[in-house]
Amino acid sequence: MARFLIAVSLAALTAGSPISAQPQSATSVAGTAASVDKTGQTEDVRFQNEPTDRMTVPVLLSGSGPYRFLVDTGSNRTTISREVATELKFPSGDKATLHTVAGVSVARTAIVPSLQLTRKPITRVEAPLLESANMGADGILGTDMLGSQRVIFDFDAQTMSIVPASKFDRVVEPGTIVVEARRRNGRLIVTNARANGKMLTVVLDTGAQISMGNEALRRKLQNGGLKGQLEKIDLLSVTGDIISGDYMFLNELEIGGVTLHNLAIVFAPVHTFKQLDLDDKPAILLGMNAMRAFKKVSIDFASRTLRVIVPESSRLDVRVAQETMAREAGR
Repeated sequence: MARFLIAVSLAALTAGSPISAQPQSATSVAGTAASVDKTGQTEDVRFQNEPTDRMTVPVLLSGSGPYRFLVDTGSNRTTISREVATELKFPSGDKATLHTVAGVSVARTAIVPSLQLTRKPITRVEAPLLESANMGADGILGTDMLGSQRVIFDFDAQTMSIVPASKFDRVVEPGTIVVEARRRNGRLIVTNARANGKMLTVVLDTGAQISMGNEALRRKLQNGGLKGQLEKIDLLSVTGDIISGDYMFLNELEIGGVTLHNLAIVFAPVHTFKQLDLDDKPAILLGMNAMRAFKKVSIDFASRTLRVIVPESSRLDVRVAQETMAREAGR
């Protein structure tokens, strides 16, 4: 029998038609990142660890809530559940085209008058509507809310810090590794990475429970680099669509000089690779099972950099192994 995994990954959402212009004093979001915040202060938000290894944060919608929103660096559009939109009687917006792990679909949107994660609310957000059961939350917080800033995930303290992109760290924490990245369709992509010595592209995706690889990567590693008995599993998209994949283990994944061992990975025909023009190039969507191996992960959308803080060298492999064994125990 197949094992079901929740794999929330929105890749890219494109509005069906533009929203009317807003007054200059308002901050509105319709799928594009806001300008870089040069005046704000660092704000900490405590996140909750979900059973699926993903993170949710409390969000206020027009003063109501808080509601549980998944933090997803793989989505460039913030979404909310149909149930919440109905409950709060949000007006309908235009249709939106959704690119998910399973393919392309169309969804209705709702106009959210105010969305507040930190002290400064965002006004008039046009959010696609999805079923809460498929998302596993009340909504998804995409890069349209985070794209002008630096987001730091502290897994030990269970906090997400939102830092203005113009603010630099005066003190560099020991064990910090900085990796240059590129930005494509709202995502950060790292090319300085290798799987068992083979070059590959890494796409950061905090909305994915587990890391996912494409067929081009699998072919590169077919003569070594993968281990474990292949098992068929199913991936559930946020739209409720299901795709099948092969669950295996990657021997080594090296990113910017840091190597992870025995990383659980699913090889599947994920639409995200096609949407990012990575179908024919070895690539991996780096999910939460990999990111939680680090003490902290910092994703800077404005400067296009990934920073990871490595725990004591003797603990890094142990953390990855523990996460893997915990999932295996629940099978």
